[in-house]
Amino acid sequence: MTRTERLLKLLQILRSHRLPVSGQTLAAELGVSLRTLYRDIATLQGQGADIHGEPGIGYLLKPGYLLPTLMFTQEELAALLLGLRWVERRTDPALRQAAQNVQGKLRAVLGAEAQAQLEKTPLFAGPAPSTSDDGATARALREAIGDECKVLIDYTDEAGTLSRRTLRPIALGYFDGFQMLAAWCELRNDFRHFRLERISACTRSSERFSGQGGWLLAQWQAYNRQRGIVVQPTQ
Repeated sequence: MTRTERLLKLLQILRSHRLPVSGQTLAAELGVSLRTLYRDIATLQGQGADIHGEPGIGYLLKPGYLLPTLMFTQEELAALLLGLRWVERRTDPALRQAAQNVQGKLRAVLGAEAQAQLEKTPLFAGPAPSTSDDGATARALREAIGDECKVLIDYTDEAGTLSRRTLRPIALGYFDGFQMLAAWCELRNDFRHFRLERISACTRSSERFSGQGGWLLAQWQAYNRQRGIVVQPTQ
């Protein structure tokens, strides 16, 4: 959880209580120390949240506090909503739910005029090809990328050859009808690309590549630019 997410969650917790909530209770719900909680309370108060209370007594958010209104042009709103609708139609369940959550949050913080524009946006994403994929592989790979953790996969290439690979996953690409993983392949000692529907097993390794993820991503981008490579699945 990022600090911004934590602050939003803290506001949501305070909004759900009509009586003061102890610092210990808030810290436990957020999974942080009391010292961190006190800093977060001070940050929200500095941003205008009317939070009353103090250590040892508890905290209460007075009604009426709203997040600052977000300002977007009509085209910016259209682009944002179209992107979210595309994610809803083209990605796995976890990202679809995230896209729906973002739309809900937008409606909660936009001004009245912007909300009206959002509801009238006439741009839609077409239906995605049908698939039986439950999104577990994509979600596991996203988490491994974020944690800079190696993965072990069983992969069947276009010719039907099965191989087991140890990968350092660095990026996921979402295309119409398929998803693609970019990774450093330890078997080939080079960058390779893997279609997710050809991955029959994906296991998180205990080995990590901490601190290398951003560097590998930059190297992969340079690698593709220099060779004029159009991303294709590995053989």
